[in-house]
Amino acid sequence: MIHRLAPRADSLLGQLGSRHLRWQLTASRLWMLGLFAIPLSARGFEWRWLWPTLLSLPVYLYLHWQVHADAMRRLPWYCAGMVALGFAVCPYNGVALGYAISGCVCFAYQPSWRRWLAFVALAAAPAVMVALWLDVSGWLTLLLLAITLLSGFGQHLRMASLRKDVVLRLSQEEVRRLAALAERERIGRDLHDLLGHTLSLVTLKSELARRLALADPPRAQREMEEVERVSRHALAEVRAAVSGMRRSDLGAELVSARLMLEASGIVFVAESPEAPALPPEIEAPLALVLREAVTNIHRHARATAASVRLAVTAEGFEMRISDNGRGGLAAHGNGVSGMRERVRGLGGTLAIDSPAGRGTCVEVKVPLAAAARTATAPAPVAAALDRARGAA
Repeated sequence: MIHRLAPRADSLLGQLGSRHLRWQLTASRLWMLGLFAIPLSARGFEWRWLWPTLLSLPVYLYLHWQVHADAMRRLPWYCAGMVALGFAVCPYNGVALGYAISGCVCFAYQPSWRRWLAFVALAAAPAVMVALWLDVSGWLTLLLLAITLLSGFGQHLRMASLRKDVVLRLSQEEVRRLAALAERERIGRDLHDLLGHTLSLVTLKSELARRLALADPPRAQREMEEVERVSRHALAEVRAAVSGMRRSDLGAELVSARLMLEASGIVFVAESPEAPALPPEIEAPLALVLREAVTNIHRHARATAASVRLAVTAEGFEMRISDNGRGGLAAHGNGVSGMRERVRGLGGTLAIDSPAGRGTCVEVKVPLAAAARTATAPAPVAAALDRARGAA
């Protein structure tokens, strides 16, 4: 039974997978407290309304859960079941009309708003008949209909937004997958071009040295020295290539930022379309700072426009990321702390201006000379190690 109640892959919970949807599922059941509180306060304890209410409660909870956990194609049947349950229990407990309202609102989860309006219209006809039979005030009937329409419309927009977020995540994952595939192919080509000729040369000279080892030892020694020189050169090229593969760059982050923000409906402007040329050890931390700032805009800012400005001045490198969102960015959050540490490691400064309701501006300034000294400080150690290995 527990397995049957688990969310299916083609259900709302399976497709959207949002923790906010689970919170909404819990919050949307709070109205059921009125099923008992209102009749108790108005009529007191009576088995006439209590028994039908108690019996209907597990049926409604099952239908309401299945709306979220079962296949989307079965959603109309569960919603119709809730509407019918509301009409059946309403003569004993008027608050049970909330079952019918909940069924109409849940039907708005499916993508077509025209089908939702048709469903509400079909449910409204018997609802009016029940209201007339129970002598419910016309104003109260109109109020309940307005609540149904407004709640359903709000839920329809929310589901559409969640679906767009899912599509955005899938498109970003596809872009990352294609980018990783292209990168693997590029690495394969680079390694083939880089090592193919070198290894062929090493093989050729090693075979020559082996044949000359007894006939002409001095020449064999020169050939092996040449093999050593070629090998060291190839090793240096491989290290340089691997360093280039590992680092991030501002150009790629600008492209990723445009993809993420514009897919979310945020207008993005890059005032420096071509990222300035920076040393890799400086560009990589700055690219991570840019990534974190853009991620904050996407997740938290609720902005409609964002911009990034990159510039190299006489004082050094400057980067300014701004948006027109709700502002109020905490100056000491985990993400901001990480950005600040990276910039501080380059000898620069990070300033945040984020007044509530007036957007956020993150400004980074890095003196390039100081950053280069900081980033290249371990180089002498590496050179000393290489000399020690050579001596050994």
